[in-house]
Amino acid sequence: MRAAARARSAVQRIVDRTSAWLHSHPFFLHSRPFSSSPSDDDERPSTSSAPNQTERRRRKGSTPIDPLTPPPPASEFPPYEPRDFFRYELIHQSKKSAARVGRIHTPHGVIETPGYVAVGTNGALKAVPHQELAAAGLDLMFANTYHLLLQPGPDLVASAGGLHEFIGRDAPIITDSGGFQVFSLAHAGEKDGEEMKSRRPSKHKDAAGLLVRLDEDGVLFKSYRDGSRVVLTPESSVEAQKSLGADIIIPLDELPPYHIDRAVLERSVYLSHRWEARSLKAHLRDVRQQAMYAVIHGGVDRDLRRMSVEYLTSLPFDGFAIGGSLGKDTAELVELLGHLMPQLPKDRPNHLLGIGDVGSILGSIPHGVDTFDSTFPTRSARHGTLLTRTRGRLNIRRSENSTLHEPPCWECACRLCRHHTVSYLHHLDKAKEPMMWTLATEHNLHYMGWLMRTQREKILSDEV
Repeated sequence: MRAAARARSAVQRIVDRTSAWLHSHPFFLHSRPFSSSPSDDDERPSTSSAPNQTERRRRKGSTPIDPLTPPPPASEFPPYEPRDFFRYELIHQSKKSAARVGRIHTPHGVIETPGYVAVGTNGALKAVPHQELAAAGLDLMFANTYHLLLQPGPDLVASAGGLHEFIGRDAPIITDSGGFQVFSLAHAGEKDGEEMKSRRPSKHKDAAGLLVRLDEDGVLFKSYRDGSRVVLTPESSVEAQKSLGADIIIPLDELPPYHIDRAVLERSVYLSHRWEARSLKAHLRDVRQQAMYAVIHGGVDRDLRRMSVEYLTSLPFDGFAIGGSLGKDTAELVELLGHLMPQLPKDRPNHLLGIGDVGSILGSIPHGVDTFDSTFPTRSARHGTLLTRTRGRLNIRRSENSTLHEPPCWECACRLCRHHTVSYLHHLDKAKEPMMWTLATEHNLHYMGWLMRTQREKILSDEV
């Protein structure tokens, strides 16, 4: 009996995993989920606010849409016009390359470009206050809608006056749609080790099971905090970002895994386009002095990237983000940008999503990329790696650094380099003192500020 029960349990686990994969894959779009339990339909998923009638109708079940159904035509949208509260100003176009120096004007200040964007997942940088960004010469901060949706919730943030008031930041903020984290968790078990922007193993138990359903309407996922079910649609994502009140917001899109067939990738691009069009319509109904960037998809497939650029640039987005899989190394990334960047409008800003290592930044700037976001500099700091001007990547955990009684960088103006030594930081790390995270993170942020400042100077003198 016990053996039979174990066998039934094993079979059920296989069925559940197969069902989860099918629902997370754009090739298998449908209007209703497969259900192994009658309670699935009885549970009422939550959203950031009450759903409108259209969303209620969708959840009851809608007519299945062909995965290759084209998105709404540009004729359904107003033409693009620069906004009084948000605009891109070109300062200098390099004579040597497509690199450019500019300014993005937002309601909360100016963003100098090219610029690095630090990631404050929960509305906070890890280990350091966000005020350190200004000291480092960094203008824009990235916050994640997915995490803020689950805790503390967009309604609470709105009651505080928006994210700027809630965290005490009088400088530009950009939020994503929440989709990146949902799909990263969904594909947590798929090792995209060959992709540049590969997904690290999730710290959340059974992360791969958090995505319950993906269909035309949006995604249904389980909160990693309490297991409750949450619906994320293009409309509810925009509504959440309206409550957060960031200067720049992102439409909901799908992030497929790196290793998928072209036919599946094509369906994913079409789905992202339909979702982005719905997001834009929701945004245009209530702009609130926020700019929306489109997200260009297509992986490393040039034809799909071209199709994505052609469609999204026909719509009145305020800027363009380059998302999805960007190749297995810097060389493939740079080759992709060489094909893609000339197709983007020059009167609007662009952003490279999730790429922020030094080599990729230096390879991307000559193609005209304006801003970059990544956790790389801050995460590296917490793991004991300092980015320096003269020593390269300095691993303070190496034994020889226990007696290096010098600052990491004599020219750096951060607190670590002005007052402390590598040997002291080595000691803090070995003693597991939290101050190590703070000093190392501050240093790497100052390094990124210096890197972007020197790149702007080189562009102005046509060296880059």
